[in-house]
Amino acid sequence: MKLPLTISWYFGRHFATAVLAMSAGLTGLVALFDFLELLRESATAPHASFGVLVEIELLRLPWSLMQIMPFAVLLGGIYAFWRLARSSELVVARAAGISAWQFLATPVLVAGLLGVLCTTAVSPLSAVLYGRAEQLDDIYLKPTGGPLSLNGGSLWVRQSDSGLAPNGIAVVHASNVRLHNNSLVADQVSILRLDAQTSLLERLEAQHATLNSGDWELQNISLLRPGAAPRHIQQMNFPTDLTVNRVQESFASPNALSFWALPGFIHLLRRSGFSATQHELVFQSLLALPLLCGTMALVAAGFSMRPSRRSGAGTMLVAGVGFGFALFMVSEVANQFGTSGAVPVGLAAWVPTVAGLFLALALLLHLEDG
Repeated sequence: MKLPLTISWYFGRHFATAVLAMSAGLTGLVALFDFLELLRESATAPHASFGVLVEIELLRLPWSLMQIMPFAVLLGGIYAFWRLARSSELVVARAAGISAWQFLATPVLVAGLLGVLCTTAVSPLSAVLYGRAEQLDDIYLKPTGGPLSLNGGSLWVRQSDSGLAPNGIAVVHASNVRLHNNSLVADQVSILRLDAQTSLLERLEAQHATLNSGDWELQNISLLRPGAAPRHIQQMNFPTDLTVNRVQESFASPNALSFWALPGFIHLLRRSGFSATQHELVFQSLLALPLLCGTMALVAAGFSMRPSRRSGAGTMLVAGVGFGFALFMVSEVANQFGTSGAVPVGLAAWVPTVAGLFLALALLLHLEDG
């Protein structure tokens, strides 16, 4: 039996309204607690005014919306299906010969489209605003070095280097890396120049270096080559495709990059020798978001479509909320395993979602088809 368009629109509208209202409420609640945390941090930051804290929190709102969207789908779906069951509208639909799979098609499609919207449209906006929020946070709340301080002020970079051999590579290590007048400066810089077989061709040891556009400006350099006496050079330029912005972005949160920018930046990180695990995990999580939202819609239906007069309906609603948060905890644990490299990033991002989908389908099959 084909589901009439009017009924599809009716169920989809109720579901979408509940989810959007729940997402607005949850985003506001998360923003409130996050703002309280900002107030606590500002106690030791005298230059962080109340207006700056409000601006930081407002800039984080799109990111917060993306984080709570699966839970908004779960809780909003539970509320929407519970209302339909309480008013016996689901009973009437079943009596008319409409199965659960038919009237669930539209809510699941709406949930998936919301996930696609978050991934493709909200993510770019969230990345721009979150990046700005991080800049304000570094300036006013963490004025001790910014993102570079997260790595102890040291920098490791691998890059292509065809100056001495075709397809050669160079490994750069710099200590005490810091920003000075919008330039990146470092002390005790070591550059290993290798051929395609990773045999050492030349080693540069510089006392001081400045990263300019297109090259490192090295000072007080010792040049060492196998089988040759060391040479001292006062100053030289070493070409590089590294920029100050790329260094800052590599240490900044991957949440400051949009879904569309992540693949290219992951490739750049790998080529430069930076770890791309966190960025890959965020990218895979964004890819899995539409499926996760659809899964949450099925979970909400499985735990809330029982008739309200039937015994155990309240227990099922509580169990649905518990199942959703259990799925969230499993996802967080899997993300930690993925970040540490214990499991592949793809498995860490997709397995919890796929497992939740199969469990939700099994529950629905049990309730609908017995």
